Amino acid sequence: MKYVVTAAQMKRYDANTIEKIGIPGMVLMERAALAVLSEAEAYAEKKDAKKSALVLAGMGNNGGDGLALARLLSEKGWRVRVWCVGAREKASEQWKQQFAILQNYPVETGSKPENEEYTVLIDALFGVGLSRELTGCFAEAVETFNRFRGYKIALDIPSGIHSDTGRVMGTAVKADLTAAFGFLKRGHFLYPGALYCGRVKDFSVGISEKSFFGEVPEMVCCDEPVKKLLPERDRAGNKSTFGKVLLAAGSVNMAGAAVLAAKAAYRTGAGMVKVITPEGNRIIVQSSVPEALFGTEKELVRSLVWADVIAAGPGLSTGESALACLKTVIYESSLPLVADADALNLLAGDEVLAEAIAAQGAEGRAVILTPHVGELSRLLSRSIAELKENLPAAAQELAEKYHAVAVVKDASSIVCDGKRFCIHPGGNSGMATAGSGDVLTGIIAALLGQGMEPFAAASAGVCLHQAAGRKAAERFGEHGMTAGDIAEAAGKIM
Repeated sequence: MKYVVTAAQMKRYDANTIEKIGIPGMVLMERAALAVLSEAEAYAEKKDAKKSALVLAGMGNNGGDGLALARLLSEKGWRVRVWCVGAREKASEQWKQQFAILQNYPVETGSKPENEEYTVLIDALFGVGLSRELTGCFAEAVETFNRFRGYKIALDIPSGIHSDTGRVMGTAVKADLTAAFGFLKRGHFLYPGALYCGRVKDFSVGISEKSFFGEVPEMVCCDEPVKKLLPERDRAGNKSTFGKVLLAAGSVNMAGAAVLAAKAAYRTGAGMVKVITPEGNRIIVQSSVPEALFGTEKELVRSLVWADVIAAGPGLSTGESALACLKTVIYESSLPLVADADALNLLAGDEVLAEAIAAQGAEGRAVILTPHVGELSRLLSRSIAELKENLPAAAQELAEKYHAVAVVKDASSIVCDGKRFCIHPGGNSGMATAGSGDVLTGIIAALLGQGMEPFAAASAGVCLHQAAGRKAAERFGEHGMTAGDIAEAAGKIM
């Protein structure tokens, strides 16, 4: 796992490193510049290109990093021009020191350059502290910089991207590579900011976990191999050992979601899966997933005694029978519950039922809610546009409201239990297909059934789901893959 920090946290960790640990800020700048120097050199060597560079530098410490890099590039024989934007009297002290040092090197400095093509272009205009819209000379500089040709490297985060939300602050640099210093930032993963970052590569530069001094970031990014996240398999176990998943899914003439969730649960290691669905779905379910047990709504109460974990919602519909089914699952059981799709829509439309499941969550029932942003909008009674402005905060709000683990499904999915966050940027556009969420429900339910703690099960489940999505895309392409391909790929990964 890698830590993902806010701008405020990054500033404190930077200050802790300088003031408490004792590493001078100028040393951190040098390390940052050296890290990016190696990337620029590698790119020029790969392309067998002339060594020409433009550094767009603001007046803060991010600009100071750019000035240090300009000097190091010059030492390596690069022809370098620095384009300074902003009022010099407002420059940081470290910027002033770097600029004074730079005067001893053959680096051009000044206003907007005439040349529009460079091997490498360095964005050092703003770092993580940007909190206002880019206007005037800054907006003009960013738009001009984007028009210039060459390999664009952003220092820490592309200028114009809000570090905490990924929002575009009027306009923003479109980078090919973003060099993150110290720790990854939320804006590297949240959209639309993620689209502006290009490839993101993190460099410690001397700011490490020692810089926390007790304030550990609440968000991580999953970069572990999926195998390391999954529960160990007991060689002496049996089908009951690995969890009995009760799946309340499907409706009249709508068996597909139940089939996908059941397949995914088995592919993720569940020992037994029982599907509760209308009688008319029996032939489809039993022919598509012959391993699964079958039951109708009449058998639901008895099946609750049999199960270890419940998953409800995929294809369930929002009619009276579906509502009765969900009420039974909530009021007649305290088993771990994964609620998805129509179960979430029913909760959004029934305040009493929502209060009941929230009360159970507060009393210790393991509840995992897996909404996409549209369902999240209904659950929180807020617009999608509003939620998108700060998706981690919305995930936390949902988790706190229901005393549950929230899995907010988006281009970068977020898992939150109210205090901890895990952000998952590893999916692809092919996963935005009907049934993909049903597969995720089956995966998470299976991991819960194998004894994983809810936050860990949800986080590992999303990791596996995304890895399976990537594997399916390798075989069928992002245009041609289906949810069934994701379920099969999950089994191959397992």
